[in-house]
Amino acid sequence: MTPPLKKLLDQVRDAIRVRHYSYRTEEAYVQWIIRFILFHNKQHPKEMGAVEVEAFLTHLAAHERVAASTQNQAFSALLFLYQQVLRLELDESINAIRAKRPKQLPTVLTKAEVSAVIQQLSSVPRLVIQVL
Repeated sequence: MTPPLKKLLDQVRDAIRVRHYSYRTEEAYVQWIIRFILFHNKQHPKEMGAVEVEAFLTHLAAHERVAASTQNQAFSALLFLYQQVLRLELDESINAIRAKRPKQLPTVLTKAEVSAVIQQLSSVPRLVIQVL
C-alpha cells in the first residue's frame, strides 16, 4: 500500500529542503506560490501553465507595482514549483510586463561636488573645508 500523496505546499517544502535552500527562501517561495494560487481563484497549478504565470507576473508589475527584484523572486518561486515539484516545463516563454528597475544614483562625489555641498552647509568648521 502506497502512502497518500503530500499536499502541494508540503511537497514544495520537501523539495526546497532536499536542495538545502535557506529557510527564508523556503518561506518566500511558499508565500509566492500561495499568492499565485489565490490570484487564480484556488486553481491547482497543474491545471495552469505559462499563460497564468505571465498573467500573475504582469499583475504584480502593473497593478501592485512591485520592484523588479520582487517580481524576479516570484518568477523564481513559480519556476521552482513547475520544474522541481510538478516536473512540468512551462511550454511557452513568459513575456510578462516587467517591473522597472530603479535608476542608479552616483555613489561617489568629486572633490568639487563635495566642496560645493559643504559650502551650502551652515556652521561647518572651516578646518573640514581646508582639508579638501
